[in-house]
Amino acid sequence: MAVWIQAQQLQGDALHQMQSLYGQHFPIEVRHYLSQWLEGQLWDVIDLENPQEEFKAKRLLDSLIQELQNKAEHQVGEDGFLLKIKLGHYASQLKSTYDRCPLELVRCIKHILYTEQRLVREASNSSSPVGGMMDSMSQKYQQINQVFEELRLLTQDTENDLRKLQHNQEYFIIQYQESLRIQAQLTSLATLPPADRQLREPTLLSKRATVEAWLTREANTLQKYRLDLAEKHQKSLQLLRKQQTIILDDELIHWKRRQQLAGNGGPPEGGLDILQSWCEKLAETIWQNRQQIRRAEHLRQQLPIPGPIEELLNDLNSTITDIISALVTSTFIIEKQPPQVLKTQTKFVATVRLLVGGKLNVHMNPPQVKATIISEQQAKKMFVCCGASLKRIKRSDRRGAESVTEEKFTILFESQFSVGGNELVFQVKTLSLPVVVIVHGSQDNNATATVLWDNAFAEPGRVPFIVPDKVLWPQLCEALNMKYKAEVQSNRGLSEENLVFLAQKAFSSSSINPDDYRGMTMTWSQFNRESLPGRNFTFWQWFDGVMELTKKHLKPHWNDGAILGFVNKQQAQDMLMSKPNGTFLLRFSDSEIGGITIAWRMVWNLMPYTAKDFSIRSLADRISDLNHLLFLYPDRPKDEVFSKYYTPPLSKAVDGYVKPQIKQVVPEFTTTNPDPAANPTYMDHGASPVVSHPPNYGIYPPM
Repeated sequence: MAVWIQAQQLQGDALHQMQSLYGQHFPIEVRHYLSQWLEGQLWDVIDLENPQEEFKAKRLLDSLIQELQNKAEHQVGEDGFLLKIKLGHYASQLKSTYDRCPLELVRCIKHILYTEQRLVREASNSSSPVGGMMDSMSQKYQQINQVFEELRLLTQDTENDLRKLQHNQEYFIIQYQESLRIQAQLTSLATLPPADRQLREPTLLSKRATVEAWLTREANTLQKYRLDLAEKHQKSLQLLRKQQTIILDDELIHWKRRQQLAGNGGPPEGGLDILQSWCEKLAETIWQNRQQIRRAEHLRQQLPIPGPIEELLNDLNSTITDIISALVTSTFIIEKQPPQVLKTQTKFVATVRLLVGGKLNVHMNPPQVKATIISEQQAKKMFVCCGASLKRIKRSDRRGAESVTEEKFTILFESQFSVGGNELVFQVKTLSLPVVVIVHGSQDNNATATVLWDNAFAEPGRVPFIVPDKVLWPQLCEALNMKYKAEVQSNRGLSEENLVFLAQKAFSSSSINPDDYRGMTMTWSQFNRESLPGRNFTFWQWFDGVMELTKKHLKPHWNDGAILGFVNKQQAQDMLMSKPNGTFLLRFSDSEIGGITIAWRMVWNLMPYTAKDFSIRSLADRISDLNHLLFLYPDRPKDEVFSKYYTPPLSKAVDGYVKPQIKQVVPEFTTTNPDPAANPTYMDHGASPVVSHPPNYGIYPPM
């Protein structure tokens, strides 16, 4: 929707140009009310020159009409009634206009969107950061599409030249046969009387000279045509190779990188349909040029003329074969990666795709795909929808401090494709992202650390599966934040204060200045080999425990901002000292994996709660049970924050039976109401949770 928002801010001539894009063929109201939907569709995927793409265009037309009808149905009020009628009318009008020619709708919308983007870009003069960000992708796509248009014109030009060459060569052969006929007549004159021979011979000699002179000139002309055609093919192949490099070495590599980051919780990689449309256009153009080069070779064999053309055609044929080979082998990709932490004796599913399969008619002979798990060492040697079941694997010898959960494997997918009616056969292979194989769920935590580090810091084109041993702290922060938001499924990520807390923990530092950590590096050993000072767990194990607890039991409270979480005991005390008694906050435990504790202004630190505790009684109910908790830091009444999560009161007794109820108490704190003048106290409560059977504490009436 960003394009439409900025298009509405155009002024003067740019605004008039934008308005002129619309009319009865596509009303501006449709653009306005469906702006987000229109900008979210993959219009570039559809090849307007291919009639077989009509079904895709028809699907988009039907979706557009459905969106309009849905928008119309949701209009209410007096103004809404008129808009409802108008939008319904537009839906019928568009269906009537484009139902028989849906590709024209796609052409119309693509023209509108491209023109709007150009007008916005020109208006911002590329100086606006927003405009620059918005246009960076569309500019790149436009450049790629422009090159495809140039290639289409070049291929059409060489096709025309090839036909002209064929026509001229056929006429040359006819004239050559005529010269042979004249020569045969001259030879037959020897059998005639001298008088007859003298009468006819001059004419035949003259005709032969004329034809031979023409053949000599025409042979030179044909040779020039052949050379000119070969030079044009060279130009086409250079442009093809350049375009293919951009698509395979830039766009496809970026897609694979996005896919890898998605394994850490990054946004979905997306864009594969656009990549496939580009790869199919490449395949189609390459194949057309290959067929032209083969026809040119056939013409040369049909009429050999001495010269450099034979070597040129051999080079062209070799080059085009290399290009199509690179295209096929590079576009055999893993669309859906296998899980990166795999447990033995379990099944998994992955999906592979050949991005050029449609254009090269691979679907006519469905290939078999083989999946094999191989070690990192085997993958290094190779470096120059299929289902599988993970059986026992042979592990390599591990050296130093490496553990089972640091050993990486990969799934090798192999297949064979024949294209062009078995004209070319390709053996293709591709490797999955690294996977770690575990035999027990207790290894999942450390295996996930290996995968996260690899996904976050792997370089494109690396030797499998080399990753840096240490990274800058801000890089690790980015990876942790991405993983945290994905695991917790929250838009609330880690704040700068949270990251400072993590840096203090990771580096055993007391500095609260974020700048002090920007240049620091963290090694893999610090991340998940060496235990934190005074603890029996690593930095990652502690962080992963926080994620698991938040994901399973604390997500709504984290999303509400009710959990500060990343605060140590001393910081909590300092924050609460200036607040009224009864003020409390929630922080993750420093001493226990996957624990959260309550600190409050009396000032208490309760023994951490874990997932086991929350499976018995929720955090909100535990906070409700403790009457001395009044305000969530800094000053929010606790019921205002947590009451919507309280468990409803039990119903009254039925048939004389009363259901038992679990409530939390702190035995040493027995007064019903907090005393603001009470002295601050630090205590740990007993084993949690406590069932309040004894009534002598005075907090709750006996049941």
